[in-house]
Amino acid sequence: MGLVAVRCGMLSWEWMEALLNEWLWQEESWLPPGVTWQDIKMKEDEGRFPLPRDLVYTVPLAFAFIALRFIFERLIALPLSKHLGVKDRIRIQADSVPKLETFYKQTSRQPLQKEAVSLGKQCGISQRNIQTWFRHRRNQDRPSNTKKFCEASWRFVFYLISFTAGLGSLINTPWFWDHRECWRGYPKQPVAVAHYWYYILELGFYLSLLLCVSVDVKRKDFKEQVIHHIATVFLIGFSYCANYVRVGTLVMLVHDSSDFLLESAKMFHYAGWTRTCDSLFVVFALAFLVTRLVVFPGRVVHTTLVLSLEFFQPFFGYYFFNTLLLVLQALHIFWAYLILRMLYKFVFLGKVERDERSEDESEVDDEEEAPEEDGDEGSRKQRKGAINCKLASLANNCVLNNLTSQRKINCRAQSRKAR
Repeated sequence: MGLVAVRCGMLSWEWMEALLNEWLWQEESWLPPGVTWQDIKMKEDEGRFPLPRDLVYTVPLAFAFIALRFIFERLIALPLSKHLGVKDRIRIQADSVPKLETFYKQTSRQPLQKEAVSLGKQCGISQRNIQTWFRHRRNQDRPSNTKKFCEASWRFVFYLISFTAGLGSLINTPWFWDHRECWRGYPKQPVAVAHYWYYILELGFYLSLLLCVSVDVKRKDFKEQVIHHIATVFLIGFSYCANYVRVGTLVMLVHDSSDFLLESAKMFHYAGWTRTCDSLFVVFALAFLVTRLVVFPGRVVHTTLVLSLEFFQPFFGYYFFNTLLLVLQALHIFWAYLILRMLYKFVFLGKVERDERSEDESEVDDEEEAPEEDGDEGSRKQRKGAINCKLASLANNCVLNNLTSQRKINCRAQSRKAR
């Protein structure tokens, strides 16, 4: 009976696998009209054809990237942050109030006025102290500059290596210069070993980012980042299975070309190197606007939407692939808007004050924070440092106001003399 049950289980599994393969790998979905899977089979001497089972290796590779990142951040990024002078802010610890802590974790991190009044009555605390407690508690959960620096340095290293290796493997290919070559002979196109690893490593890296999205620094564009990672994973996976590898390598290269500039600007921003950060940001902004708003839609998307139709008729894969590209383009427009806002601040205010994609609560609004000092600081010294920061800010404002008033008086005096 046991052998019969095992054999029935194996037969049912084979039947389910055959049904899944018949449904998932329909030729109408993956190949142009008139082309079958038999037509694109290659001999060993003709080259390597991309197979879906190759993508299985990206899952353990994603976990390998996570482990490598853990080692990199502690052995390389952390000492580098200290060497460059990255300083964390001292956070005033919120008092232990169980009811407020429960509300903070289960209901909201920022209570409404009615909720604050109700909590104050329950805990016997004034409404102002309730708001102060929640502000301190939110600041405790905010990531430190060191954590941000380590995260940015890890991405910088990967994007830089990926862009350099990708450019080196593509610059001598015919489709890098003539985009019609992306489709000549499609779908029976062999994949070079370098481009195979380019795909596998990129997909493994973005899978690792997607797995770590809950613990990474959360920014204003958190939802857009998640959508971007999901769209990228589907785009890379589908383009590999459908053998859109040639145009897929161009898509990855365009994205990597500006990403490492952004991460390097972040690193110097967290280290307090303002001039270097501003210079790198301007270079990144120009590279991003050119590659994402000109090159990507004008060359890559035009190739997939228009030029590909010279070689085959539209099918499901054509529509699905281009839909994913248009989703990425919509995200590019959103981020370009944020970058242009920052460029406006840079031109008219003289510096990039803060990242438009940074956390929802700006550091300027958190008045209780103070720069980190050597040694262990008590709450009394923390409050004293915060008060000194407030006084310094007020003093600066007074000086600016006095200078402005003095300029107005001088202008009036000069105009009277002229009369």
